[in-house]
Amino acid sequence: MPGVETTSRAGVGWVLPLCWAAVLLDGFDLVVLGTVLPVMLENEVWGLDPASASAVSTVGLVGMMVGALTIGTVTDLIGRRKVLLVAVTTFSLFTLLCAVAPSVFVFGLLRFLAGLGLGGCLPTAITLTTEYARGSKSGTATTTIMTGYHVGAVLTALLGILLISSFGWQAMFVAGALPALVLVPLMLRYLPESEVFRDRAERKRGQSNGASARESISMLFRGGMARSTLAFWVTSFLGLILVYGLNTWLPEIMRSANYPLDTSLSLLLTLNVGAVLGLIVSGIVSDRAGVKFSTVLWFAAAAVMLALLSIRLPFLGLYLAVLLAGFFVFSAQVLVYAFVGRSYPVDSRATGLGWTTGVGRIGAISGPLIGGALLTAGIAYPWGFYVFAVIGALAAVAMGIAARPGKHTEESAAVSPEHAGSNESVVNSAG
Repeated sequence: MPGVETTSRAGVGWVLPLCWAAVLLDGFDLVVLGTVLPVMLENEVWGLDPASASAVSTVGLVGMMVGALTIGTVTDLIGRRKVLLVAVTTFSLFTLLCAVAPSVFVFGLLRFLAGLGLGGCLPTAITLTTEYARGSKSGTATTTIMTGYHVGAVLTALLGILLISSFGWQAMFVAGALPALVLVPLMLRYLPESEVFRDRAERKRGQSNGASARESISMLFRGGMARSTLAFWVTSFLGLILVYGLNTWLPEIMRSANYPLDTSLSLLLTLNVGAVLGLIVSGIVSDRAGVKFSTVLWFAAAAVMLALLSIRLPFLGLYLAVLLAGFFVFSAQVLVYAFVGRSYPVDSRATGLGWTTGVGRIGAISGPLIGGALLTAGIAYPWGFYVFAVIGALAAVAMGIAARPGKHTEESAAVSPEHAGSNESVVNSAG
């Protein structure tokens, strides 16, 4: 297809910004419920209570889990470009419809359908960006792509402060869908397919999709990768309990501790500002100390900071503690993704990322459920932070089980020698 070839060669410079924007949408979804649920609960929209709000959070995350598990493998079969386009379009359409949902059932259904599309954004964007990165720039590219996740969360928390009081909670879902009006046409015009995928597709032409799918999944457990694969899954599960538990319920937990709503939303914003700062610093630290050591250290530090939040601190101390909690919690999870992207060969890279994020979404489901249960029981403050601190400590232990990244460098290079340098430098994004 000559048109596609032209787009591929001319669009290389568009890969990073377009994938960054797609990941930003994942960041939007990360905190949007955390910004709207306090208002929806206070106004008893559709008779919403903490239990039904947890159910809505859960079904959306189930959609993301299903999307991540399936789309990661599909991406290794039909290409990164097509999957990312479908993911962004689907998520944006159903997010817009959330603004006009007539009942809690329809709202939950739309969140599930939006989650199906969104579940593929992160693993596909990371894979495509990694495969277009070259030499020393691949570390910077991977670090940058993951900042989109947390910049999206920061912007969404800020939009919650600016929009909800004036336009209502519905405005948040309209705002979340609007970027697609610009992003999808730009992706159609400029986003190229991965050269690595196209080269591999030529080599494997004639194989059945079923055989290719089985092969991609089985590679996650070959060549000594089984231990690391299971460690990635467990760590991602625990890490996303923290990410989604905090972003969904931090404002409501703080309100239960008698902080006003504006302060609670400001703390959510502060949490994600800390995430962006932590991502930048963690990349530098792990470059020098190694991704495994840095990830273990980051989760351990997150556990300490979360335990500290159980203490009623003075104003500045509270914001500093929340900033540092975000600094360690979210960048620790990003280091897991960087490790995964480095560890698997080209033929199963998107599958590895998809399954790691997909299994992790079970943790994303569990986080809001844990927070909702604690709120329903009236013990979210301070016990919620004790629970999250223990989870952070367990994630540090789980990450310690994974093999060091260097162990599988030669295997990855053997699969695709022409991209061995790119594979080796992926870990430099976070170690």
